Amino acid sequence: MSQQPAAHWAGQRERGSYALMKLTAVLARLLGRRLISPLIYAIVLYFFVFGAQARRSIWQYQSHLATWSGRDELRPSWRRVFRQFMCFADTLLDKLDVWNGKLGLQQITLVDPHDLRGQLHRQERGQMLVGAHLGNLEVCRALAELGEHVTMNVLVHTKHAEQFNRLLGEAGATHLRLIQVSELDPAIMLQLSERLERGEWLAIAGDRVPLHGGRNTNVDFLGQPAAFPQGPWLLAGLLHCSVNLLNCLKIDGRYQVIIEPFAERIEWKRSEREAVIRQWVQRYAERLGQRCLDAPLQWFNFYPFWNAHDDTSA
Repeated sequence: MSQQPAAHWAGQRERGSYALMKLTAVLARLLGRRLISPLIYAIVLYFFVFGAQARRSIWQYQSHLATWSGRDELRPSWRRVFRQFMCFADTLLDKLDVWNGKLGLQQITLVDPHDLRGQLHRQERGQMLVGAHLGNLEVCRALAELGEHVTMNVLVHTKHAEQFNRLLGEAGATHLRLIQVSELDPAIMLQLSERLERGEWLAIAGDRVPLHGGRNTNVDFLGQPAAFPQGPWLLAGLLHCSVNLLNCLKIDGRYQVIIEPFAERIEWKRSEREAVIRQWVQRYAERLGQRCLDAPLQWFNFYPFWNAHDDTSA
């Protein structure tokens, strides 16, 4: 099926109105999620019906995941694609619950077999946490601030999803720092180095390609070539900081915050930099694929992610 090149994810305007999103948030807070479930269902159904590109992208992801893993039960269908849309809506409500104090530490299971959380507190210098658009990283961000009392600097490429960020701010996320890092210029690098020296944490997603001139690397992801950003790994090497992976998945109705070691140091000689970065990007893509199997409907990239266009039925 021939398709026109899709617009970059960061350039896509948010659909839906801020007023409708705010109304949903207020109703959820006052009435509870059970009573407003018909409204949520109607909103998700609207985006499912009219979001052809998002449908195709989720269909493609589910198809690749099933083929790569050899698990036929993961193959896409209209029902499974819609369920992934519903899972995304569920995470949006959970984000509001976190900042409204309805989802606290006692409702979270921490999976940390290497005691990395303890190391973060014992070390004076901060570390980098690399996540993905898998599950609900907002839970990690909020708990880091509300429960751990550490400063979390979230590195972003654009102001995408600005409307929902406004809702989070109104709900209480007043101390979360968003730092735009479209380019790794000397001023940004100095600022990030100073924050690490103060013991602050840096958090960045490893599965979103930046909009303006960012360096990408094509690696194998779920059996197909896909572009991943070099940014997290370049940053870690230039800042001389260790890297841990961070995910937050909803399993059987309860969130699991999973933190695992990934790279103690990322170092290279000038002639080897590209090869070293590619190696770390490929390792990250492989680990992300394994995590997707833990929560197959919770990888929320609603845009064409793979280089090759696939024929789909969505």
